Amino acid sequence: MVIRMNCDKATVEQVTKLVLESLQQYSSIKTEVPVGVSARHIHLNKNDLVRLFGEGYVLHQLKPLSQPGQYAAEETVDITGPKGKIPKVRILGPERSATQVEITATDMRKLGINAPVRTSGDLKGTPGITITGPKGEITIDEGVIISDRHIHMTPADAVAYGVADGQKVKLLAEGEKGGILHNVIIRVSDKYALDCHIDTDDASAFLIRQGQVLHIIK
Repeated sequence: MVIRMNCDKATVEQVTKLVLESLQQYSSIKTEVPVGVSARHIHLNKNDLVRLFGEGYVLHQLKPLSQPGQYAAEETVDITGPKGKIPKVRILGPERSATQVEITATDMRKLGINAPVRTSGDLKGTPGITITGPKGEITIDEGVIISDRHIHMTPADAVAYGVADGQKVKLLAEGEKGGILHNVIIRVSDKYALDCHIDTDDASAFLIRQGQVLHIIK
């Protein structure tokens, strides 16, 4: 059955214009994001820094990180779980309101703990761990997580990429062992700089290099 519709020339031209504008807008949406590969690390609050390194201790910056104001410190600590120990875990600064240890699934098995995949700062119900510094040792009741895959971006970036804060997207990694990374969280703030963060397990699985460009798939 053929359905015939009578449309005048003006209507056809208007519809065509809208379709072309829509296609043009879609094609202009950005997809490429640089990736940063995060190794295991720890964030300390002020009290725990003092207990591990001594009264009045101040972290020393080793190198700046991709996010404004954040840095890798010269200092490291050891972390110990029920089954094993990992030495020289890098501290990231500046100090946080809560101590947080970010590990990989591989680390989790070595330590003998069951850490959930969480967004940074979401620590309720997470396992604890023992942390050893040069001046002392502490055991935190909670704070160990596997960090979720996420992309930091500014509000202007979010518009350019056509995404919103909290939205989950996929990432296409090209290459010899390329594939698609699911459940990547968009984090939007005017304090951020554009960067995607994955851990070393993800990077090894897909042979992703530091600074490689990945593509957002919505």
